[in-house]
Amino acid sequence: MNSNYIPNNMITKNLILYKEPKLTLITNLKRSVNTADNVKGNQKNISEVLFITTFPPRECGIATFTQDLILSIQKGFGSTFHISICALDSYNEEHQYSKQIKYKLNTDEIDSYNQLAENINADTNIKMVILEHEFGLFGQNGKELKDLLHNINKPISIAFHTVLPQPGELFKTHVKALAAMADSVIVMTRTSYNILVKEYHIKKSKITVIPHGTHLVKHGDKEILKAKYGLKGKNVLSTFGFLGSGKSIETTLDAMPAIVAHDPETIFLIIGKTHPSTLKREGEFYRDFLNEKVNKLGLQANVLFVNAFLPLHELLEYLQLTDVYLFTSKDPNQAVSGTFAYAISCGCPIISTPIPHAKEVLMDDAGIIIDFKCPEQLSAAVIRLHDDVQYRNELGLNGLHRMASTAWENSAIAHAILISEMTNNDIRLLFKIPEINLYHIKKLTTDVGMIQFSRINIPDKTTGYTLDDNARAMVAICQHYTLSGDEDDIKVIRIYHNFIRACLQKDGNFLNYVDTDLRFTSQNFQTNLDDSNGRAIWALGFLISKCNLLPTDILNNAIEDFDKALQHAENIHSTRAMAFIIKGLYFASLKSRKERYLDIINILGQRLLKMYDHESEINWQWYESYLTYGNSIIPEAMLCASLVTGNTRFKDVAKLTFDFLLSKTFKGDRMQVISNQTWMHKGDEIKAKVTGGEQPIDVAYTILALKRFSEIFEDNEYNDKMKHAFNWFLGENHLQQIIYNPCTGGCYDGLEKHNVNLNQGAESTVSYLMARLTVDKI
Repeated sequence: MNSNYIPNNMITKNLILYKEPKLTLITNLKRSVNTADNVKGNQKNISEVLFITTFPPRECGIATFTQDLILSIQKGFGSTFHISICALDSYNEEHQYSKQIKYKLNTDEIDSYNQLAENINADTNIKMVILEHEFGLFGQNGKELKDLLHNINKPISIAFHTVLPQPGELFKTHVKALAAMADSVIVMTRTSYNILVKEYHIKKSKITVIPHGTHLVKHGDKEILKAKYGLKGKNVLSTFGFLGSGKSIETTLDAMPAIVAHDPETIFLIIGKTHPSTLKREGEFYRDFLNEKVNKLGLQANVLFVNAFLPLHELLEYLQLTDVYLFTSKDPNQAVSGTFAYAISCGCPIISTPIPHAKEVLMDDAGIIIDFKCPEQLSAAVIRLHDDVQYRNELGLNGLHRMASTAWENSAIAHAILISEMTNNDIRLLFKIPEINLYHIKKLTTDVGMIQFSRINIPDKTTGYTLDDNARAMVAICQHYTLSGDEDDIKVIRIYHNFIRACLQKDGNFLNYVDTDLRFTSQNFQTNLDDSNGRAIWALGFLISKCNLLPTDILNNAIEDFDKALQHAENIHSTRAMAFIIKGLYFASLKSRKERYLDIINILGQRLLKMYDHESEINWQWYESYLTYGNSIIPEAMLCASLVTGNTRFKDVAKLTFDFLLSKTFKGDRMQVISNQTWMHKGDEIKAKVTGGEQPIDVAYTILALKRFSEIFEDNEYNDKMKHAFNWFLGENHLQQIIYNPCTGGCYDGLEKHNVNLNQGAESTVSYLMARLTVDKI
């Protein structure tokens, strides 16, 4: 079972606070693996969502936001619905766009508003309109904007990027009018939600909170990145974004003399070009002001301007090398900041002024909040973090956990659910299957074997290795090699197999736990290792079944190890260990139907059958009086036993018990893993249905079993459930958040009641890969 590195006092809340979706929404996430891409052939009549927004190459925060959001929706849901864009231009901001832009609205031209409404209404493919709204985008043409929204006869959602508190009557009337013409309103913080409800009197039911998205990051080595950018040995402070006086960067400059006196190697990076609109209006007045202050304070060696609109990968590297990120906005009404969110997602400890976004995210030791325009507090906070490395690291990690639910992938899910709801399910949400990504698998694998745990996505070598993880990993990479023929897999298979061989003792038993010095730990002699022995036999049998693909020496060694490990197989009584052994023997029998293999399968199958006869009742069709972890392997093993022996009772019981298990692990079409916090006991099933404590390995084993049952019984219901089970990794779960990390190729260690465990250990990552390779070819 996976260890949980998240401190008990750091239970992170689900920051995506959208309305609870109707059950029909979840039901409509059907046939979501593969089918998302099957829609491509019918592009002419595909449903379409139109975003009215600024968009690159225009350089502004909303343009970047929308580009990131749309890309995430397309990656998550494929071509199940089309996204088109109406780009906002003005006389001062005219750009040449790509083919993705369907319409342009010049916000300075009054007639263009009515024309756009006519075009939208005439386009039968457009099912919904989303307006990414900022007050400054429409100048003095507020009336024309209201006319546009009034004239559109499609569902409309307005995303308010700014929500001002304590509005005057005219301003309040304007905002209420915009909201009244929308079918839904999106805001990015709980504070904005409360302001709309309490001060603008907008109905709660109309408002959906979807936090500003953040990028998933691989979290590179800070010191390597510092060296790459010429900052080796420096204590790096940074801020980024379009330069403007509202950022109050002079607050940091005024704090710098005290900081530099404490550590002369401190450097403050001011990353970003001047906002294009500001540049046209006042030139580089603010940058010149800052430069003058730098010279006056003698900080030329400690302040560096990076005057560029950086590509995303470069920006994220700058943030990852940052020791402390500084956010000093002087606007108390700034509802949200994308720059602030991106910094936290890179693991930066944050010092921030008290904008609403910061107050929500940084509470409870996730950052430090200082007063507006207070350089004394800023310098004191920076010096504290400089001297207390442990506290600095804790802030960065806590902030990272707090922002986990805001990943762009989760934002895409929340937006897609809202789109489906607003269109009365006319747009069905079909998850797109991710491409194979072995990055984290390779990162976890050393020349010895697969490391057991990770802290976030950094393998933790101090946790050592286990037979369990290397056995599962060998199965997964054999699956991958079967489908891809990638010769690099052979080297990795050898590593895992050699580890398994090293764990095999002279008496035919396996040890499981190996420390970083490659010594067997005392835990091996304090724990029942039957399940570990069973997994190793399963993995070796699976390896043998690939005899036509693998080098002869691997095959010969696998057969030798397999036969040696079977010495005590008949004496094992652990339920799951017996199931693993049956599966291993089934796979080995695909190459050679040895009489001994058949005898052991029959002995263990009969033993499981007796357990079923003893425990089963009309309402409890199972082998034990409880359901715990890895349940699906037992009925799958019984089905495998029937395929080898021809015993129809094995087959009948396999189906009865598997169908019973599925009735306990699926809520409608959505898989809900039995919680490891309570398990499920006969006669007490209702109490066991708690939320959280769901682990990827249970989903993976269920998918493996569903695949086999769908093939043997030719039942499409098993196939549909397999696809929905896989969607658990992609967001079809109670938090509606990703469990698989497409950036690293890792898988999060667990789904809890309010949060996802962000550590990406061996068990969870290999479990995802086995599931991914089972549901679809590469």
